[in-house]
Amino acid sequence: MKVALALLLLLATTHAMHRGKAYVRDKVCQEFRILGKENFRTMTIVANSRKYSNATFEEISHLVREIVSLAETCCAEGADPSCYDAGSSALSAKSCSRSSPFPSHPGTAGCCAQEGLEQKLCLAALQHPPQQLPQYRQPSNEELCQAFKKDPKDFADRFLHEYASSYGQAPLPVLLGSTTTFLSMVSTCCISRAPTACFLKEELERKTLSFLTGLSNQVCSRLTMAFSLLHPDYLTSLAQKVPSASFEDLFPLAEDAAEVFSQCCDSLNEDCVPKKLSEHTAKVCGLLATRDKRFAVCCKGKNLIQNYLYILGLPPAPAPKLPQLQKLTNEQLCGEEGAHYAKRSLFELARRYTSIPDAVLGKLYDASEKAREECCSAKDISACLDSKRLWMGEGLPPFLEKANQLCGQYNQLKYSDFKKTLQESLAQKMPEASPELLGRLVEQRAYFASTCCPHSSPPLYCADKVSSELGEVCDGGSCLLG
Repeated sequence: MKVALALLLLLATTHAMHRGKAYVRDKVCQEFRILGKENFRTMTIVANSRKYSNATFEEISHLVREIVSLAETCCAEGADPSCYDAGSSALSAKSCSRSSPFPSHPGTAGCCAQEGLEQKLCLAALQHPPQQLPQYRQPSNEELCQAFKKDPKDFADRFLHEYASSYGQAPLPVLLGSTTTFLSMVSTCCISRAPTACFLKEELERKTLSFLTGLSNQVCSRLTMAFSLLHPDYLTSLAQKVPSASFEDLFPLAEDAAEVFSQCCDSLNEDCVPKKLSEHTAKVCGLLATRDKRFAVCCKGKNLIQNYLYILGLPPAPAPKLPQLQKLTNEQLCGEEGAHYAKRSLFELARRYTSIPDAVLGKLYDASEKAREECCSAKDISACLDSKRLWMGEGLPPFLEKANQLCGQYNQLKYSDFKKTLQESLAQKMPEASPELLGRLVEQRAYFASTCCPHSSPPLYCADKVSSELGEVCDGGSCLLG
């Protein structure tokens, strides 16, 4: 079965339907008249490509044609008041047919077993999970212009679909800004007498917006996993960049950063990300620029968003010599300040292992929270927590060293030298392995490192890969990392 679910612009169908049939029609027609047919169509492509990130271009195209046709017919002057409700009901029925051309979803059958408004509401609530790795890859300038000149409209539609599917977790205003400037660049430079110079100039001008799209997609993807992961993620990132800073200094900055995106990921306010991220950057620079030379350099610019992106791009600092990390007591973990102690322990780990990737630290934090939830309400708290061996279990230090070494080498070496070091290390550990096996292992480790060691790593993909690539063992809900 297939499903078509975008009966309102910006996916507001579910909310609108509770307001009544006339409200639905009036809302759609208002948007259609304000935007005009072509802009309404563009927004419909973006909105549905975001929502159905695994759908094909053909499936999205079928869906968009139906939605635009419905709006054009039923929003025309003199149209029957029942036109839109009848049309949307027909669209739902088509979604439930076996031969439907619309995006498929495993929940469609359950929705189609319902009737009337309940069916529409159920269908409208379905969506695909975000892509683990953005699939869009920008072609060469020559390839862009060749496709654009062949069919400008088809080129734009396909780009909107691919880009919105890949970066669908980015706030809608950021995503639209990025797609608009890209299409403007292509249409301008492909008819320019000096296309190469034109592309260089335009790419430079949209560089910040492009980075911001990738960044917000990454952060908002983490938000879909759990808001509780945003704060520790920022905390560990800062701890690895400035390991000499105290927990008391960095904790409020991490809270502020998490709050920025918790407010902006679903916001339709164009100023939300630029305004709040600029305010956050000013706080970071105000505190850390005087304490760390690298931050001082990043904070010199007048454009606060660019300064923030420079800060994000800073590699981890060398770990300072610190005393051995103390194991949290059961009383600390299960006391009133248990969550605070868990974050402080994660901070201490991050500043001692500054090259460990986000995905590993995130797994550790997630494991600690699950253990606290399970054990702090158990009859025998001590026995439960001791069995988890979370923070200082026998297998944890070697695991952390391995992860820290892998990403440390990736951060410090040229990629070719990094692969050579991997080859030599694996050959020593596996002297009986064939060259073919060693080659495959090197490529697997190198790909994991290049994808998941940078702070800009895709969170959903890397969270899944930490176990298989670095040997995590989970048993009974706890992660015995070794």
